[in-house]
Amino acid sequence: MADRVLVVDDEQSLRKVLAATLQREGYEVQVASDGEEAIVALDRDGADVVVTDLVMPKMDGLSLLRKVVARHPDVPVIVVTAHGKIDSAVEAMKAGAFDFVTKPFEHAELKAIIAKAARQSDLNARNVVPEEGHKFTEIVGRGQRMVELQQVIAKVADAPSTVLIQGESGTGKELVATALHEKSSRREEPFIKINCAAIPRELVEAELFGFEKGAFTGAVQSKPGRFELADGGTLFLDEIGEIPLEMQVKLLRAIQESEFERVGGVRSTRVKVRLVAATSRDLSKEVAAGRFREDLFYRLNVVPIQLPPLRERREDIRLLVEHFRQKYNARLKKSVERVEDEALAALSAYSWPGNIRELENVLERTILFVEGPVIRAADLPASLRVQAQPGEGAPPTTAPSAPGSLKEIVREQVQAIERDLIVRGLEVTGGNVTRTAKLLKISRKSLQMKMKEFGLRGDEQ
Repeated sequence: MADRVLVVDDEQSLRKVLAATLQREGYEVQVASDGEEAIVALDRDGADVVVTDLVMPKMDGLSLLRKVVARHPDVPVIVVTAHGKIDSAVEAMKAGAFDFVTKPFEHAELKAIIAKAARQSDLNARNVVPEEGHKFTEIVGRGQRMVELQQVIAKVADAPSTVLIQGESGTGKELVATALHEKSSRREEPFIKINCAAIPRELVEAELFGFEKGAFTGAVQSKPGRFELADGGTLFLDEIGEIPLEMQVKLLRAIQESEFERVGGVRSTRVKVRLVAATSRDLSKEVAAGRFREDLFYRLNVVPIQLPPLRERREDIRLLVEHFRQKYNARLKKSVERVEDEALAALSAYSWPGNIRELENVLERTILFVEGPVIRAADLPASLRVQAQPGEGAPPTTAPSAPGSLKEIVREQVQAIERDLIVRGLEVTGGNVTRTAKLLKISRKSLQMKMKEFGLRGDEQ
């Protein structure tokens, strides 16, 4: 299913151009000329992401943002502001905006932000509303380690102390960071996230601390950094282990002093920010190898949280499967009633190198393609069924049985999953390549290349 984007702007030409651009990217687009029209459309049809101008007649973008946050809290809002209106952008971020861009903007920049917002919208589907009226992030699991994790979150959520979350990729580090924010008294303040691994080395400082106009080529206007935008709330630095060594001393100072200077600036800015960091690396080993500063590590590691991989908490797999069954029934408009015992045994026996993220992906595509109300073992990806065959739900051996390096084994597993997904897609569409590509959310050319690689043929429509 295509992500739905609601574009709100009083300039007709901009609405048309942006709608056409996003439609080419595979989004389903609705447009509105002002905030009042947007609220009507959102209440009637819903949306995964809202992109809105700030200055509009009838209801401006800031008023629209506040209404969306109040009535549709799971829908990320991206605000577009004119050059020189940085204060308005900061106000919007503090009111709950997901991100902002300034006019004139590069379409590539806006598309990247919308893609991140769409992913966040998907993650927001895990949130529920408790009795006191605040949403919180549901961490699924009743095993001892998950119970202990919930207890730690409850104890430290409202403290100002820095938290360092460590664990393999896909174990739910961002979910824990979100829970720490939502269960604190800062829940109404900004929760700003940044993936340090996704930022080019030369732009890390500008992203964290902002920059002044003319600070470097392309800095046509001033822009606040993530520390500034998170003032009063929580800043989540994901994959902190990827921060370049030369930037670590500046980050350390910002944490210790609660102040910094924008790139190209001379005035110090003070902020009050609760910092949560996460990494899939072992930072103590990175320190020993000279790739991470020891003083920064100790500054971050005030409250350490270690997330276990899914293979070490198999008792929670049944609960997770049920959680994702309900989630994707609603999201995909399906009516899968249960997962049969043999399929649950196969899911419990698999080693899950991609952890919860991999389990969620498997359940999403299985629910998407399954015919009927029951998921059976035969409906699961072939690679997963093969690994589960040696025992009835028994944990697999710690070492894979297949020969070759870890990289080769992972590549083979990925290829098996991709082939299985394409075969199921072609079955659903009657072999139509174009429709299958749309269903799988990849380009037709990419699908054809994969089909050629896997020796598959389809209707060239």
